[in-house]
Amino acid sequence: MSTEKSNRPIRAAFIHPDLGIGGAERLVVDAALGLQEQGYEVKFFTSHCDKTHCFEEIADGTLKVEVFGDELPTNIGNKFFIVFANLRQLYLVWQLYRTKQLDHYDIYIVDQLSTCLPILHIISRAKLLFYCHFPDMFLSQRTSFVKQMYRIPFDLFEQFSLSCADKLVVNSKFTRSMYHKAFKLLGSEPEVVYPCVDLAFTPIDDVDRKLYDLMIGNDDKYFLSINRYEGKKNIKLALRSFALSRESSNEHSKLVIAGGYDSVVLENVNYLKELEEEAKALKIPYTTIHYADFAKNKDFATIDALDKKIIFLTSISTSLKELLLSNMEMLLYTPTNEHFGIVPLEAMKHGKPVLATNTGGPLETVVSYIPRKNEDETTGWLRAPIPGSWSNVINDFASCSEIDFKANGEKRLKKYYTRDVMTSEFERHIDSIVWKPKTKHYWENIVFALFRLIIHGIIVTVMPGASLPFAFLAGLSLLYFHDGMGTLYWGFIFFLTSDLFASLFSEEKMQSTI
Repeated sequence: MSTEKSNRPIRAAFIHPDLGIGGAERLVVDAALGLQEQGYEVKFFTSHCDKTHCFEEIADGTLKVEVFGDELPTNIGNKFFIVFANLRQLYLVWQLYRTKQLDHYDIYIVDQLSTCLPILHIISRAKLLFYCHFPDMFLSQRTSFVKQMYRIPFDLFEQFSLSCADKLVVNSKFTRSMYHKAFKLLGSEPEVVYPCVDLAFTPIDDVDRKLYDLMIGNDDKYFLSINRYEGKKNIKLALRSFALSRESSNEHSKLVIAGGYDSVVLENVNYLKELEEEAKALKIPYTTIHYADFAKNKDFATIDALDKKIIFLTSISTSLKELLLSNMEMLLYTPTNEHFGIVPLEAMKHGKPVLATNTGGPLETVVSYIPRKNEDETTGWLRAPIPGSWSNVINDFASCSEIDFKANGEKRLKKYYTRDVMTSEFERHIDSIVWKPKTKHYWENIVFALFRLIIHGIIVTVMPGASLPFAFLAGLSLLYFHDGMGTLYWGFIFFLTSDLFASLFSEEKMQSTI
């Protein structure tokens, strides 16, 4: 993108800790793609990127990526993750400076970790935009007094570092409300930039279609839940609601539960076992299919799911996910106070309704059905996370056949949640800061004053009587940092230590003696 204020494209650099596969990564990749399509020069800087475990646009080189600091540790003894995350990001900034890329960019778009913002503000001419997915202080577990004390300086520094951003944006109004609770010392009002959903459909693999046919019979219908296998996702709500509904006694009705799962993550393993025990307690036949094992062996003979009413699926492919979403009756989205939640939007893309809790992100994404009032815009139901309330919606769903959820979902997606909409919002915020003079903060004077005193002390100790270093620092302050106070300080020190001052002083002394 070019404007009348520049005859070249705006250069935007994204700084992200780990370019893996997740919601935060999908958002910044979509933002980068959108800006690049609008003519921006875009590049990612990250501390880790595995080209075998990242989004296609990263792996195939559509987006440029440079990794700094992957060789540095992420923890010691499975502890101090936040310490090393900060150190890795600071090392990344140092490498940007060392490789002379720091001032190449007009704007840095930073997310997840704000540690680098004060440093970038001081040593770079670029503007800074920070995207807050959710306040970090609410994400960390504080299971002991020591952990609580350990987190205090990081929480305080997070507030300070965020104050250095030229623009703050969040992913939802819910996250904005939590931002105000977390950062009470900050007076800024962040604006909302919603994540987007890709409106294109993924081609369905033949293997996934065969697996689907072994799970879902021709006369079957199913309700779908997609979440990571974690306790905070409250997947038991879907199980209990289905069990209470009339659908549980319908021989052709099923509940499919799919989610992210890693066999080395103890919480994933334990929670899946809990769900299996819950299905047993509810006396509902179930089966569990570990998709990674199936995809490796493609042993269709081991699949025994057609006569099961509950099917647990772990870490399914995008292809199978699309197939399940496109043919389900309704999405059961169970988390409470989810920061945003992209899965309800994916359900709307496929023209399917969503049943979600009346908390967090779904309050903004799902238009809850009000009979005889909003049939032309509803995209589902919002209910308290109570199995009885949810089972009532499942029971009543059959009587809502006149509602065109497909048209309603498509209309809502195109209005708020496409890549074009998100890109336009990013452009608007970038344009609001990139051409303005750089903001000066009061703390900068203190930092620079302390820095000058330290440098001054080192020079006097190492090179007593030398004056040229002070002349160099005066020139550096003027030409590179555009620091008037620093220029005056070092210029004055140079004058005091130079031969010119010494000769003037000795002349004055001689005259007074005469």
